[in-house]
Amino acid sequence: MPRSREKLSAASARRIALAAQGFNTPRPDGASNLGHVKRAIDRLGLLQIDSVNVLTRAHYLPLFSRLGNYDSAHLDGLAWGRKSRRGLFEFWAHEASLLPLASQPLLRWRMACAAAGTGKRWLPKFYRDKKAYIEEVHRELERQGPLAASDLGNGGERRGPWWGWNDGKLALEWLFFAGIVTTATRRGTFERVYDLTERVLPAHVQALPTPSPEEAQRELLRISARALGVATEYDLRDYFRLPVADTKARLAELVEAGDLLPVSVEGWKQAAYLDPEARQPRNVEARALLAPFDPLVWERDRTERIFDFFYRIEIYTPVAKRKHGYYVLPFLLGDRLVGRVDLKADRANSKLLVPAAHLEQGIEAKAVAEPLREELRLMADWLGLEGLVLPRTGALGRAWSGKRQG
Repeated sequence: MPRSREKLSAASARRIALAAQGFNTPRPDGASNLGHVKRAIDRLGLLQIDSVNVLTRAHYLPLFSRLGNYDSAHLDGLAWGRKSRRGLFEFWAHEASLLPLASQPLLRWRMACAAAGTGKRWLPKFYRDKKAYIEEVHRELERQGPLAASDLGNGGERRGPWWGWNDGKLALEWLFFAGIVTTATRRGTFERVYDLTERVLPAHVQALPTPSPEEAQRELLRISARALGVATEYDLRDYFRLPVADTKARLAELVEAGDLLPVSVEGWKQAAYLDPEARQPRNVEARALLAPFDPLVWERDRTERIFDFFYRIEIYTPVAKRKHGYYVLPFLLGDRLVGRVDLKADRANSKLLVPAAHLEQGIEAKAVAEPLREELRLMADWLGLEGLVLPRTGALGRAWSGKRQG
């Protein structure tokens, strides 16, 4: 007999999602430590990496949202520190990501697909066309590593700006996808420096057994479910960008085992799944600025479904067509997304600039202005910026205009 579906209210689902992401837990009293950082990352399962640095790089922001004024050097050490102290590794999970080392075996099936020439995107064709060249790059890395693409003796010409990679970069990325090399460190303008995986990852991680693709996918879905609390099939699949058919098969197995509970959520058109261990708080009193690539909001349809909040990043939108700004962060207050702010770190003048601030429909400025200002001041302190420059127009600007800025 098919399992009956528990029914959840929209408000309950929203609070479950927030609790799963760590927003029903108070921030640490006083200074946060390495343990706080590790636990926050373990809860999320991964941090998405993005190159945009108008405020700060994306992987630092989810920890600020949950921990407040934490020391980002803790994250740097876990990601790119000495081999003996590594706690994270880079791989393509939900886009380019930092993940706990314990998850490395769970992605070896994806690495094996790349190594076999059946991986994603451009990999199969590049491998077929450039196998001898890839082996040449591999040997150079063995002899001289760690190396960035710009260090290669025969990297070739770039094909254009941004993603117009040359053959050297493509070869290193193929080796990266295949798990043969990984990121040793980042340097300068966040350029990836590669080295052989066995020279970067601790021996105990490399010695971990490799699960079957099916078991690895089940565990990745369990991690997704814990991080999301309640989620649709697409939400769960998207977290680690798993294949469609494999996800459907694994979800059926997890439901049968009792590792996921089928539920229906008020207002959701799709069927959903609940983590059996998910917390279901009666209220959530959170306050946080959320990066565009924060796991709470990175899947825009889910964000709209849970928070009734339409969110699109407008970095690539022409200036005249932007509605909210260039690098816009939603503001979480209580259990609702109540507004959004366009932010820029003016490092030369040591100021956090707020070019624009917007309230959601039906939200009163007097309820949001002060907690948002406090959160912006906290962010400025965390970024080492002395001043805070707030807008004077709009409902929030008018509410702030009578208060001293900075």
